Amino acid sequence: MRVIGGEFRSRALKSLPGLDVRPTPDRLREALFNVLAPRIERATFLDLYAGTGAVGIEALSRGAARAIFVEQKHAAVRVIRENLKTLGLDTRVEVRHGRVMAMIAIVEADIVFLDPPYDLEKEYAAVLALLGEKPPRLVIAQHSPRLKLEDGYGGLHRTRQLKQGDNELSFYEP
Repeated sequence: MRVIGGEFRSRALKSLPGLDVRPTPDRLREALFNVLAPRIERATFLDLYAGTGAVGIEALSRGAARAIFVEQKHAAVRVIRENLKTLGLDTRVEVRHGRVMAMIAIVEADIVFLDPPYDLEKEYAAVLALLGEKPPRLVIAQHSPRLKLEDGYGGLHRTRQLKQGDNELSFYEP
């Protein structure tokens, strides 16, 4: 796995073996950040279910002022911290170790990205509903095209869908 573009382009990132984390494919990350390009500069980016941290690191590489990573698995938190240290990003980040449902109320960001692992797929609706209570500028949910998300959650309304292979991105705004 590597950083696709920006300041850290082509830099390698550590990953975790197995199916516990589901890294966002390079092509999908590239498509995501092509869409986010006009909005990412100086934003605070929240990477929920961060896994290896690749999406949040990509946001920092492309101009986000800071990133917050939320991850429950100990091994994944270790990998995120190693990747951030390798890139010298320690001062622009916050790594939160814990359940997303518990952390979501205590962190704020301009742009929120979520991609729960397979075994937590039921959390999409709950997290989107919580975010819809006090909507950030933009929420992006990565999911399987077979998983049908609602067009709206509280104050959030789906404004765009981007499908690529076995993945779909749903964009929500107030």
